[in-house]
Order: sequence, then C-alpha cells, then structure tokens
Amino acid sequence: MAAHLTAEEEQATKQFLEEINKWTTQHGVSPLSWNVAVKFLMARKFDVLRAIDLFHSYRETRLKEGIVKLKPLEEPLKSELLSGKFTVLGVRDPSGASIALFTAKLHHPNKTGHHVVLQALFYLLDRAVESFETQRNGLVFIYDMAGSNYNNFELDLSKKILNLLKGAFPARLKKVFIVGAPVWFRVPFNLLSLLLKEKLRERVQMVKMTDLRQHLPRDCLPEHLGGLLALDPPGWNRQLLAGQNGCVDPVDELVALPLAPARDDASIHTPGLESMSVQELVQHLGMVQRAGIYEEYDEIRREAPAGTFQCALTLCNQDKNRYGDVLCLDQTRVRLKTGRNEKSDYINASFMDGYKQKNAYIGTQGPMQNTYRDFWRMIWEQNVLVIVMTTRTDEGGRKKCGQYWPLERGGQEVYGHIAVVNQRVDSMPHFNQTTLELHNTETCEQRQVAHFQYLSWPDYGVPTSAVTLIDFLGVVKRQQRQAVVALGSRWKGHQGGPPVVVHCSAGIGRTGTLCALDICLSQLQDVGTLNIYQTVRRMRTQRAFSIQTPDQYYFCYTAILEYAQKQGILTVNKHHRIRKQAA
Repeated sequence: MAAHLTAEEEQATKQFLEEINKWTTQHGVSPLSWNVAVKFLMARKFDVLRAIDLFHSYRETRLKEGIVKLKPLEEPLKSELLSGKFTVLGVRDPSGASIALFTAKLHHPNKTGHHVVLQALFYLLDRAVESFETQRNGLVFIYDMAGSNYNNFELDLSKKILNLLKGAFPARLKKVFIVGAPVWFRVPFNLLSLLLKEKLRERVQMVKMTDLRQHLPRDCLPEHLGGLLALDPPGWNRQLLAGQNGCVDPVDELVALPLAPARDDASIHTPGLESMSVQELVQHLGMVQRAGIYEEYDEIRREAPAGTFQCALTLCNQDKNRYGDVLCLDQTRVRLKTGRNEKSDYINASFMDGYKQKNAYIGTQGPMQNTYRDFWRMIWEQNVLVIVMTTRTDEGGRKKCGQYWPLERGGQEVYGHIAVVNQRVDSMPHFNQTTLELHNTETCEQRQVAHFQYLSWPDYGVPTSAVTLIDFLGVVKRQQRQAVVALGSRWKGHQGGPPVVVHCSAGIGRTGTLCALDICLSQLQDVGTLNIYQTVRRMRTQRAFSIQTPDQYYFCYTAILEYAQKQGILTVNKHHRIRKQAA
C-alpha cells in the first residue's frame, strides 16, 4: 500500500531520490523506488541529509556483516528464521509501533554465527517495515532474557544488534526493553550501556517482567513472553517464508554493488571523517599507549567475519587450504576459470581493495604442491605483473610455503598449461627480486612477472625496523608502475594496474600488515591523513582475519611514525619521545 504523505514529505522524497539516483546512475544500477525511499526518510523524520547518510550506512553495514543476497528458503537462514529466536509480534503498542522480540534462551553461540543472526534480523525487519504504519510509528524492541543462562549471551552480538537498529537500519527505534535479566547480567549490562551510542543508550531500559506491563498494555504482550509458554514457531515468520516464492530484496542490487562496482576507483579505502594527521596519530598513541593499541586490535579481532566460507569448506576444497582455520570469504574470493581441463574454480585467495583502487591486491596463502597449478592459473587469468612473498619457504623447522617457482637462473618448471622460466635473480640485503617469464602452452602467449621475496620478517613477529620494509614496498610499487607503463594500450583497467599478489604462509598476518601499511601510506602521501583502525577493519571484510597478532597491528603505528620521521613530517625528538612512551 502506498504511503500517504504530506506535501512537504513528498517534496523531501523527491529531493532524496534525486540525490540517491545520481549515485545509482553513476554506478550503473537500477534507481531506488519511491516506496524504498520513503522507508529511509520515515526513519529520519524526512530529514533528507540524515536519510542519505542512513541509506549508505545501511548498504555498507549489510556488506560488512555479510547480509547480502539473502535466500530465506535456503539453509542456514531458513532454520534461523524458523527457530523463533527473533520475530515480529502480531500486535502493536498503543502508539501503533511494531513490537520485535528477541528470545535470548533460544540463541546458542556455539551453533550459530553472528552473521546468520544478523541476516535473520535484517530480513525480518525489512519485511516488517514494508508496512507504512510501522514506518510512521516506529519499532519497540524487547530483549527477552527470562529463562536464559550465561551460555545464551554474547556481549558483542547484543551491542551489534542494538547499534545497528539505531544507526544502520531504516526504522525509528522508539524503545528497547531488556526483560527478565538474570543477576549475572548486571555487569554486562553496565558494560553494554557504556559501549552503546549516546542517542541509543537513553532508549535502553532494563525492566522486570511485571514492570513491563506498566510500559506496554497487557493486550500488547504475547502470553509466551518470558518463556512461560513454548513459542509458537512464529506464525508471522512461517507465513512470511511461505509467501516468498523467490521474491528479491529491492535493495539487494545496491547492497552487492561494492563487490563488483562499475567504476574501478570506487574503493572503500578513501579518506574519511575519522582520518587523522601524523600529529594526531602521535597524540593518540601517546594517550592510549601500547596497551590501548592492543585493545583496539582486540576489538577488531572480536568482530565476526563479514560473510560466509561455504566454498572453502566444501569437502573437495579442504585440502587446498594450507590451514583449516584460515579460509577465504565467498563474497571476495578469486574465482578461477573452468573449462574442459579445469573443473574447479577454487583457490584460497581474496580480492582486496587498495587506496582509491578496487582489487588492488590479491591476498593468498603460500602455495602448496597440490595448488601450484591453481596459483599460476590465477596469476595468468588476473594479468598479474608483481608477486610479493613475505615469508621463507621454511622457518623454524616448519614448512611455510612451497617452492612454487624455479629457484635458480635458467630454471624452468611447468604447472598445468603455464611454463615458468627463471630469467634472472637480483639479491639485495633484505629481499630477492626474480624475473620470471610465463609461457601459456595453450595460447602460445608469453608474459613477464616480477617476483619479490622479503627475507627480514619473522613469522608471527614484526621487523625490528620499518625502514627496510617501507623501502621494499617502494621498490615493489615502482616495479608495478613500470610494468603497467610497459603494457601501454594493452592495459585498459585502473591506472594502478592489475592486482599485486601478496602472500605469506597463511596469507593474513604479514600479508595483511603489508597491505594495511601500503593503504595508509598512500593516503598519507595523497592527503596527509590516515586511519589505521578503519583500514584494518575494512580490509578484514575482504580477507578475513587479516593482521594476525596485536604486535603486527601495533607495528603499523610505529612504522607510520618511522616513515614520518624519515620524511621530515615528524621531528626526531617528538618521534623518540612518543616511541618511548608507547613502548
């Protein structure tokens, strides 16, 4: 049913659509519909600028949390929707607001990941706010903890649900009632209150079951509230699923856009409002010290992966993962081409954005003997010009990476239909640069690839000084630029060239650290600001678990400071003082 709007609201909707559809036209996707636009405007009381911010926050949040192309009739989302854990009640409060219910005792963290819970939450609420009455009158959220125990509770998930409802979902959140909370919840609740955004904190209220009657009339409350009766497998949920018949979320195309944008420079790594100058970085590091930076990393580490790992976990692909707990996300994995002789498209490798460049890198694990041919297929298919290896093949008596290229000058190896010839090796104090010539035996084409192996980076640790690593990064980038120039008109993509392949052993620790440094230094050189925290968070939405230890994360900070000192951006005295304080 179409929304009945005032003349002012209609004008605001037209203005919102005009602005948003400039963006959709620019990205080559379908324009936003009138009804969807009204939903975002209702949530922000027809404040156009705030509604535009909400729209982009909604898109980015769904992408980050893996809430894309939802398929409610397929597992595991179907079971989650029918579990009764989250539902929208068939009654409203006296003001006409919808009542959403989360039943804590039905949540089992060891069985269901955050991203599945959030998929169900967004899916059901999206359906609920299709109602004009709900858009107009808002939403009351009841967190029913009665009958639950400590094993049913996740602080991170609770914080995420509440903040998403307030800051990244197109509905007016009127009130949150935490009902029937056990005694042990008092400390987590105080912590939760501190973590919530200020405007949300004032709307969260912890009440006893009997007190809830004072806020919501009896006829608004279901009899089963508090676990007194078995939850009737949400009739609303079941009816909703029965009526889907392949219905598509109208925002799905827009949500999925960042994974395959029409423009090569539509990267998520761009200067944001929270970026800081080197001087502000110094002040931040001096204030929080090393322990505070470790806490930053721990906050990032606790975030659930922003997607799924179904392909990586498929039985036939498991022996292609060097480590069983380091997998690539379905949403960003590199897909190999298949054909008559190649049946599998899987390799443990992920596209990663760079500074103002989509797919600037491919982060991958160190190749194994059974994946050599897949690795070289990927190099050929993605037109790779530069490979960066940040590990030795063996470290501490353990195999870290296979010898996937001919080591000696003049050596030749054949991997599937790609023959690799070692043309020359240049040995430097901290790295080796090998020039490789690739021959495609199927097409009779040949190309040249530069292979860099950095030798001064301990496993799980960090280099003693960032200077040699940053200098190495400069050599790599210079080689990439020269190779792109040499291609001339044959290369029609982004001016930065094809992806640079970066790997260590697992493809997340040293690999993530190197890419994070490159992104931050590129932004610093471009506009004089950077944000390590946001860079790493965003990077992990593409290559899950990137940056493996708090020391690697802390190294990003000290490396930036070393670079700033070397460039004269930061005085020696100030630099030495801050490093001493932070140590």
